[in-house]
Amino acid sequence: MTQSAGPGPADIDPEDRKIITLARATRARNGVAEGAAVRDETGRTYVAGTVDLDSLKLSALRTAVAMAVASGATSLEAAAVVTEAAEAAAEDRAAVRDLGGPATPVLLAAPDGTLRSTVEAG
Repeated sequence: MTQSAGPGPADIDPEDRKIITLARATRARNGVAEGAAVRDETGRTYVAGTVDLDSLKLSALRTAVAMAVASGATSLEAAAVVTEAAEAAAEDRAAVRDLGGPATPVLLAAPDGTLRSTVEAG
């Protein structure tokens, strides 16, 4: 897994900043543990929060990937998760890798939207 320290706000690609912002807004609006967003090969974004039901538990990032697949996406350009966790879960990276490939960047941001790190899905 390749990991890099988070760049400063001015260094983040505007499209990556957008998916972090969408993920952060979803987390806050829904009052869930995590918010996530993915961008597909056409630039469409899919946003989701943590699913925590008695019968179904999914991380926000796995839910966003599932939404992209269900909508017909065939690849991912990038993924973002806003969480208090220190790193992206292996299961989340695996879901991104399944659709986007091992080099797909997964952006990990703090609840305030600050980019902590970027890792490759693979």
